[in-house]
Amino acid sequence: MGGAQEDRCLRHALDQRGAGAVGPRHPARAASRSHRARSGDRSAASASAHRPALHRPARGNLEGPVVMRGRLVLQYAVSAAVIVGAIALWELGVKTGYLKAYQFPPASRIAEGFVEIATTGFPTGITIWSHVLTTVTRILQGYLAALALAIPVGLVIGAFPLVNKMLEPVIVFCRSIATLSLLPLVIVWFGAGELTKVILIAYGCFWVMLSNVIAAVVYVDPVLIRAGRSFGLKGVALYCEVVLPAALPRMFAGARMALGVGFMVIVGAEMIGTIEGLGALIMEARTFYRSEITIIGMLVIGVLGFVISTGLAALERVLLPWGATGEGARA
Repeated sequence: MGGAQEDRCLRHALDQRGAGAVGPRHPARAASRSHRARSGDRSAASASAHRPALHRPARGNLEGPVVMRGRLVLQYAVSAAVIVGAIALWELGVKTGYLKAYQFPPASRIAEGFVEIATTGFPTGITIWSHVLTTVTRILQGYLAALALAIPVGLVIGAFPLVNKMLEPVIVFCRSIATLSLLPLVIVWFGAGELTKVILIAYGCFWVMLSNVIAAVVYVDPVLIRAGRSFGLKGVALYCEVVLPAALPRMFAGARMALGVGFMVIVGAEMIGTIEGLGALIMEARTFYRSEITIIGMLVIGVLGFVISTGLAALERVLLPWGATGEGARA
């Protein structure tokens, strides 16, 4: 009877706990086995989780360029759809009479006006190509003169903190004066010829470029300067080999900002004393109530500014691959 009862206790322990022949009389050994079993399960699960990753193809690397290209195409498609939709609604508004044609000329009328000024010219036979060439020439003359003066002056001012603090109020004051507000005074000083237009463009571009050059020098990362000094660079050598290369990206951004100012100034400068140039074209179109010609002049100025600014950004990426960001600098 005692043996049978002992056998039943052993079978009961096996049936309830699923352990070996140990039973409840050895809890420490049972717990150790259970812990090893759980550890083995976790190790196996971890191995099974990581094993497919070793043999799984790198789909992200393969799909990345395709996905990015698809997003880029989608962005261009959406932009094109918005532009086409706006033009269609504009045309429909004029056709249905909700918009007046002399105030909001439709796209078809703008296209006809472009053909007119591209072939026969407006006004007095001056084609759009002559207007563009004249405007670009004036902008480049004033813009390059401003850069030639602002870059060396800004580098010198930025190199000396005391000089920078002394001249900062003057620079802020002159930069705050609207360039076209000087037009009557400049005409009195220099007349209404080509020099006046170039001076106005140079004035507007100069202060923007000067502020960005100074900021580019002042905000060079101090870590770079300390690194240069640790290599024994001092004075002019440190400035030329560390500060100047680090400041060039911001200077390029300032050059793009100055170019935008030049295109804004040229419109007002060409409205006085000339009949050639995109600003003069816009002024003459207003005189003859040719709204479509005015819009054409605005669009051409925008395209020119975009093309030249994009060219500067591409040049920056080629010359300064270490710091080209394409972002405008903040003075």
